Amino acid sequence: MEYKDILSKLAPCGLNCYKCFANSEGAIRETSINLQNLLGSFDIYAERFSSFLPIFRQYPSFKVLLNYLTKENCLGCRNGSCLFPNCGVKDCYRNKKIDFCFQCNEFPCEKTNFDSHLKQRWIKINKRMKEIGIKAYYKETKNLPRY
Repeated sequence: MEYKDILSKLAPCGLNCYKCFANSEGAIRETSINLQNLLGSFDIYAERFSSFLPIFRQYPSFKVLLNYLTKENCLGCRNGSCLFPNCGVKDCYRNKKIDFCFQCNEFPCEKTNFDSHLKQRWIKINKRMKEIGIKAYYKETKNLPRY
């Protein structure tokens, strides 16, 4: 895959935007739309099944979540949107004129506003990209789940 294509998939922090549930062109949204279409008007069946399979009492909540997953329209951090409103990376990488955080001489920094879990993932991802290169990192992780 070409470097520019990798940039369209990986956020400046290194997370795979394409695999995010909110990405408008991502696999989660596409799969959610397909599942919604396959289920059609399953509501009436879920209600019937709930009398002997109690799990189906949760179908209305599942349907609300599924509908939400079909509506997300994030274009990715490099295209000006980010689901995380306090992300410090989305503007920082532009100001620094870099593609990924590890390319900055201040990495790792405290500017991300990430919680401790995400911060640890961010450090690990960027160290790995620095170690093996961006193309190799993408190839290594492209088929892994994001979450």
